Amino acid sequence: MNIEEILASAVTKGASDILVIVGMPPIIRINTELNAMEQSENVDARSFEEFLARVLDEKAIEFLNTNRDIDFSATIGDGIRFRVNVHYQNGSLAMALRTIKSSVPPMEKLGLPQTIEQLPNLPRGLVLVTGPTGSGKSTTLASMIEYINANKSEHIITLEDPVEYVLTSKSSVIEQREIGADCPTFASGLRHALRQDPDVILVGEMRDLETTSATITAAETGHLVFSTLHTVSAAQTIERIIDIYPTSQQGLIRTMLANTLQAVVSQTLFQRADRSGVYPGVEVMICNTAVRNCIREDKIYEIPSVIETGRRFGMQTLDQSILDALAKGYITQEAALEKSSDPIRMRKNFNDTGVRQRVPVGATQ
Repeated sequence: MNIEEILASAVTKGASDILVIVGMPPIIRINTELNAMEQSENVDARSFEEFLARVLDEKAIEFLNTNRDIDFSATIGDGIRFRVNVHYQNGSLAMALRTIKSSVPPMEKLGLPQTIEQLPNLPRGLVLVTGPTGSGKSTTLASMIEYINANKSEHIITLEDPVEYVLTSKSSVIEQREIGADCPTFASGLRHALRQDPDVILVGEMRDLETTSATITAAETGHLVFSTLHTVSAAQTIERIIDIYPTSQQGLIRTMLANTLQAVVSQTLFQRADRSGVYPGVEVMICNTAVRNCIREDKIYEIPSVIETGRRFGMQTLDQSILDALAKGYITQEAALEKSSDPIRMRKNFNDTGVRQRVPVGATQ
């Protein structure tokens, strides 16, 4: 099989990610688990190079040869889109691809708490969706943007590296700018976006001080701004943002963040126990007065307790989300313990609350 046939076969099998490494059979991830593709031969260098020649222009190939790494999006075969990273390992080519669905799933289909469905209706401020790679951040953000696009009359500008879901203007006007192709950097794109009359801005990732500063400034000046970080909790997210700044500026950024941050949604994905698919475990922090005071007064360590006692505000900890999913039979106890922020306390909750996972029909305990 050539590379296109490998990718088409992987998508047919339901793969979310595909790893293509010269000298190895293709590896696919289905419902969070990695496995080699059945009946597949090792990928050879010639097939890999021929594939790159079909999907990259000369300038991009020159960039890859110079930098040994490149990110892009590609449409392959029958309109199947992928987010792609090509790189070198042990002197040979390798590639990681993430499949991109042709349409954005609505928020109510993602298994997210109802509180999150209200975030696109905020008039202004900063909303962050965080989590490790492959935790569904891009899909959650795309569903929020598509909700605004379909239901509100706004000017939406997205800055992405690369563009994943291709969106069409509906009730709103949407512009999607790809880093490298449409603007050189996130920070540069943000600076210019503020002069382009936006109402809503999506920043693909807050990677550095310049981008972070521009993102917070955009939120502070009355825009609704969405972005991501690779952090696993709300408290860690706030600490990461503050630590990006020099010590002399951290007091000021705490005040700015306390004034502009609206919510932090931290996700992780579980393989479902009751059927095929994945289910999100989600921590939700809504910035009420208590959270803003914690940020302003540098008491970030108190935020987990505020979230735990803030369910009436729509907040929940990751472990509360995990226990809910476990009680409904969506995940296993083993998975719950593996991804819990406090496994010892989680195990105690099993005993104290009598939580037992619902065993699917035909399964054995």
